[in-house]
Amino acid sequence: MPGKLGMTTTQRMAVLRNQASNLLWYGRIETTLGRAKELRPYVEKIITLAMNTYEDVVETTITTKDKKGKEVTQKVYKDGAKKLAARRKIMSLTYDLQEKRGKETMAEFKARTEGVQHPLVEKLFDEIAPKYAQRAEELGQRGGYTRIYKLGERRGDAAPVAIVELV
Repeated sequence: MPGKLGMTTTQRMAVLRNQASNLLWYGRIETTLGRAKELRPYVEKIITLAMNTYEDVVETTITTKDKKGKEVTQKVYKDGAKKLAARRKIMSLTYDLQEKRGKETMAEFKARTEGVQHPLVEKLFDEIAPKYAQRAEELGQRGGYTRIYKLGERRGDAAPVAIVELV
């Protein structure tokens, strides 16, 4: 039996997951007003989780031998326990997007994404979380990472349409 948004729970969660992934990747999407209102708290929780844990990095030193048998020490940065748990939680709440940019060739795409397994999660921890952490420091407020603009009604079915964007 359909519930919220006229869908079953699994369908609704799939739609939210898809729209959250696209919103975090592109920064702005157009959808119906009801879906936008459902999407807002879902995305804000993901961003808050990333903001609270993006600095949890552990530095370790690894000693290896090179081709000549000489010992070489390297500093390696790994996720701490909290960041790793947050990363896995975010991976369960979003889809993995791997898309080419503009007129990028396949070779350029592979070169850019080499070593990056989950580009959306990397973008969230490297770009979005630091941006909103700085914003929270400056303004002294947490939350309010998304904005909804009402656009009017859709032509075909007169459904109220809105744009959801990251602030």
